[in-house]
Amino acid sequence: MENKNYGGLDSEFTAYETAEIVVLPVPYDGTSTWLKGADKGPDAILEASANMELYDIETDSEVYTHGIATLEPVTEASSPEAMSQEVEKQVDKILTDKKFPVILGGEHSVSIGAFRAFAKHYEKFSVLQLDAHSDMRSEYEGSTHNHACVMARAKEVATVAQVGIRSSAIEEKENIMPDRIFYAHDLHDAKEGNNWMYMVSQKLHDNVYITIDLDVFDPAILPATGTPEPDGLYYREVLNFLKLINERHNIVGLDVVELCPNEINKSSDFLASKLIYQILSIKYQNQ
Repeated sequence: MENKNYGGLDSEFTAYETAEIVVLPVPYDGTSTWLKGADKGPDAILEASANMELYDIETDSEVYTHGIATLEPVTEASSPEAMSQEVEKQVDKILTDKKFPVILGGEHSVSIGAFRAFAKHYEKFSVLQLDAHSDMRSEYEGSTHNHACVMARAKEVATVAQVGIRSSAIEEKENIMPDRIFYAHDLHDAKEGNNWMYMVSQKLHDNVYITIDLDVFDPAILPATGTPEPDGLYYREVLNFLKLINERHNIVGLDVVELCPNEINKSSDFLASKLIYQILSIKYQNQ
């Protein structure tokens, strides 16, 4: 993976010592079970981010001025467990240094180490998952750190809320909490408009870590992911939802995973990079 910095920023805004935000690329794709290529996701997001306008219209802000450092990518890939340990170590340091971590996957298993790092720093926090898949298997294909197990691991260290789910295996039902999962078809059919957003918020602690599997989006707007599912969410409703979460909670960290880049169509790469920038803009707009 070529070393790039998020946003294509000048060096005055990328120094780790002064940056408030730290991007950690984790180009790992060791347990994915259909389309391969998530290991190329971080590099594609970084490349696309260099082509964004750095002024955010909605918040009338330039969040990059808070400083965004991009670390060297995590290269540990001998096993999902070893990779998770390295991610945990690096995220722990970012939090110890009082900075806001943004993890770029890679497949969804990269989030497990981040969850465990946050558990060292927050007595109570919630993991808010935006995803097409519930990822609640206890283990899969001989590993408890498979991408299909990520939310089962999250539940061990945090309260969880799952949003946009539209695919699940029958064996996951024993781990799924019915009052903490918000299925895509129910969101689409909701007669109360955005009321579901407040219902999700009520399930969360004050401190919230957000994990976004890009297949939460409908493949009509984001086709470049390893396991696309129809009937997904759309950009504006996701952004409005995260605005509400930011208003009602303290967003403490973020990961964006499962981009499987398509060389012919770069729009998915750009959506992922823009989504990150807009979430950061929302979080920092009044700081």
